[in-house]
Amino acid sequence: MGRTDQASLLIHVPREAVFAALTSSDALSTWLPPEGMRGRFERFDMRSGGGYRLVLTYDDAADAPGKSSADSDVADVRIAQINPGERLVQEIEFEADHPALQGTMLMEWRVRSVDEGTIVEIVARNVPEGIRARDHAAGITSSLANLSAYLEP
Repeated sequence: MGRTDQASLLIHVPREAVFAALTSSDALSTWLPPEGMRGRFERFDMRSGGGYRLVLTYDDAADAPGKSSADSDVADVRIAQINPGERLVQEIEFEADHPALQGTMLMEWRVRSVDEGTIVEIVARNVPEGIRARDHAAGITSSLANLSAYLEP
């Protein structure tokens, strides 16, 4: 059983715009890769029961070897639930040989309207023990900052 990691951020745009950016392949490929990485989808089907396969490639893997290869992290994602405009639940499995990186991580994205815009909350449960907490926190925080920059030019 892995740990739970979480983060949140206020983004100064309407909730509908934020949720659209969470569910669009073009938007996700732009903002989801953390700093120092780029991403591409090998398949994409954003609906409950659908899913996607995401390949994240390190710009420089010297300090951060990948989970799936020397320079990449590959994730197979199943969409467990979508509540439009409110919540997205994903089951994520990393393509990895090392047992400490295997297992299913449950990632829940929630969006909530506030006077100033939208609060985006991420809760990742059952994070594989091979993913260091500080690295995961840095990745989640970077993705949230990218989302904000994408939506608030």
